[in-house]
Amino acid sequence: MEIYIYSAISVILVSVLSLVGLFTLSLKEELLRKYVLIFVSLAVGALLGDAFIHLIPEAFVKINNTTFISLGIIIGIFIFFILEKVLHWHHHHEFGDEHFCQAGHLILISDGVHNFIDGLIIGASYLVSIELGIATTLAVVLHEIPQEIGDFGVLLHSGYTAAKALWLNFLSALFSLGGLAVAFLASGATATFALWLTPVAAGGFIYIAMSDLIPELHKTKNLKSSFAQLVAIAVGIGAMISLLLIEA
Repeated sequence: MEIYIYSAISVILVSVLSLVGLFTLSLKEELLRKYVLIFVSLAVGALLGDAFIHLIPEAFVKINNTTFISLGIIIGIFIFFILEKVLHWHHHHEFGDEHFCQAGHLILISDGVHNFIDGLIIGASYLVSIELGIATTLAVVLHEIPQEIGDFGVLLHSGYTAAKALWLNFLSALFSLGGLAVAFLASGATATFALWLTPVAAGGFIYIAMSDLIPELHKTKNLKSSFAQLVAIAVGIGAMISLLLIEA
């Protein structure tokens, strides 16, 4: 029962982050961009830290098959690569000036799928252990903040009012509850489901950090900003290391 309570609270927290757009309305564009890059840096550290410090070591402890774990990580990378290819194809075909309003629809659909996967990963992590679930939730939260700010901006530029953008973004975030439900239902069908998903989730986190987030950080050439990003990445990794104390 305890894991159900923890996982439900975690997924609800992630869903509430969709309302972060309220915060962005009070910030100037220059200041917002600065904070977004810091959150992106924290997300890089948290995602890589969760993958290499929690998810992968947990998989090696619980699964006595090195080849399977390695393939699981690769599969996770390929899954997110394919998803991103599909999204880029839609961007290429739908993001013309005369059809820019389609961007908002795409964001809502892709964000719904992404949130469903987040709920699935969080649920599977809690099924392995509460400590792993907390670590994964923190990594997802730090990744969601810059993503939700970006999604909110796209919806506004697509013609949605601020109120409608916030509401639709929140509804999209609720798909994470569906992912959580699937994780628990699948766990009832097979006790090893959570363990199977652990290396796949790690591969997905590695892909997001290395392919999507770090390239964004490289767009900033300023030495001071680059140093701040490096510190934020270290803080994200440090947060994942500190969570090991919970498991001790």
